[in-house]
Amino acid sequence: MNNHFQGQSFLKEIDFTPAELTYLIDFASHLKALKAQHIPHPYLQGKNIALLFEKTSTRTRSAFTVAANDLGAHPEFLGKNDIQFGTKESVVDTAKVLGSMYDGIEFRGFKQATVEDLAQYSGVPVWNGLTDDWHPTQILADFLTLKEHFGHLKGLTLAYVGDGRNNMANSLLVAGAMLGINMAIGAPAALQPDAHVTALAQQYAQAAGSTVVITADPQQAVAQADALYTDVWVSMGEQVDYGARIKQLLPFQINADLLAATSKATTIVMHCLPALHDHQTDLGAKLGEQYQLAAFEITDDVFQSKQSVVFEEAANRMPAIKAVMAATLGDLFIPDSIFA
Repeated sequence: MNNHFQGQSFLKEIDFTPAELTYLIDFASHLKALKAQHIPHPYLQGKNIALLFEKTSTRTRSAFTVAANDLGAHPEFLGKNDIQFGTKESVVDTAKVLGSMYDGIEFRGFKQATVEDLAQYSGVPVWNGLTDDWHPTQILADFLTLKEHFGHLKGLTLAYVGDGRNNMANSLLVAGAMLGINMAIGAPAALQPDAHVTALAQQYAQAAGSTVVITADPQQAVAQADALYTDVWVSMGEQVDYGARIKQLLPFQINADLLAATSKATTIVMHCLPALHDHQTDLGAKLGEQYQLAAFEITDDVFQSKQSVVFEEAANRMPAIKAVMAATLGDLFIPDSIFA
């Protein structure tokens, strides 16, 4: 017996095998059930966790904090203005210092290279809470939500529409293919996934017996989809012409018409949040008035509909993150037969 996860970092989906990702999703489901039944599960009693944030956060920060507390660990939030990281101290030096005091490190920020360096030089498990390239803890929550809803993952069809080059599109495409989900990305040609990401997904899809479709036709992308997924049209820190981006992506907005185009009454709607679905935010109001639009990547009627699972998905960030931390840091007994 050897714990596949102990001491490992989770920097991107392909750090683990499809069987290991499946285990983490199922373990998250188990931990969620334990919490619902008020059964303590302090796998990380006495551990200290550093939460290193370059980018702002609602779900990731809350999920890591609550998950660490539930597991008996002590989380410490280190915001970009709280420590010397990046301004007066290098990533490598920071990694060595944090690794000497903490048992695990979460990082949410811009460059994938930063989280890779933290893992290389800290000597402790490092977890990617989002970079510009990948968002692996979000994916576990997404697939936990899908599995809860449909009872299985293999053979489902998931269509992502919008900016096909962002971290969510990358993570969904690759991890979905790994788990045997038929993946479709609907995006204009200029915003389709990088060739190396698509090639990686196709390689996994071939092994899993699933399909990968990349198309500039929104109707084709969503045909027969069990789940429609979208994300904001402009990523955090991205400098773009909003007007041009909106014009590019408006045909890919998840609205009643696009939802109907799946031809399935059972299709669910997903979004990693935050979403510009109304004018109840400063940004939504400002852009909405400027471009005369009630909503952007998803309309409010669909966002609030019975087919939307966005808040279940958001809540599932916590057990998904808890599973990753417990598996990599908790000295769990996991029989090899699970991965055979």
